[in-house]
Amino acid sequence: MTTTAIRASEIQRKWHVVDADGLVLGRLATEVANILRGKHKPSFTPHLDTGDHVIIVNADKIVLTSGKADKKIAYRHSGYPGGIKSETYRHKLTRKPEQTLLDSIAGMIPKTRLGRAQIKKLKVYAGPTHPHQAQQPQPLTIAHAVARQPANTEHN
Repeated sequence: MTTTAIRASEIQRKWHVVDADGLVLGRLATEVANILRGKHKPSFTPHLDTGDHVIIVNADKIVLTSGKADKKIAYRHSGYPGGIKSETYRHKLTRKPEQTLLDSIAGMIPKTRLGRAQIKKLKVYAGPTHPHQAQQPQPLTIAHAVARQPANTEHN
């Protein structure tokens, strides 16, 4: 068996657009991270950036399951003593929904020079419009990232 190695000149990239309305944050982030890295392609090469561009719209309508919006806390530190800040994901999603989604996806990308190049191919917008129509993005459906509907708890 021979293994074919892809060259940087042979990489073909596509543009995808994802509507995040009603999708679960973590499930969407894993799917988008795989597309940015290029793991969905048979020509995936770990040391090359073979991934596609992804545009995410309606980031302000993303959901978190099982009450994580109020329970889960995001921390950041300024680097100075006493400079730790914390906020719940509900507050973070209302304040900066694009940055919340970007941070979740960036946490699943390698923290290397290659990972920084891959995360630059991600564009996140809070509303339903984006300025990338010239690239003719194809709609991408993420089936298992849809939030489950709560079970009917009424007893007859």
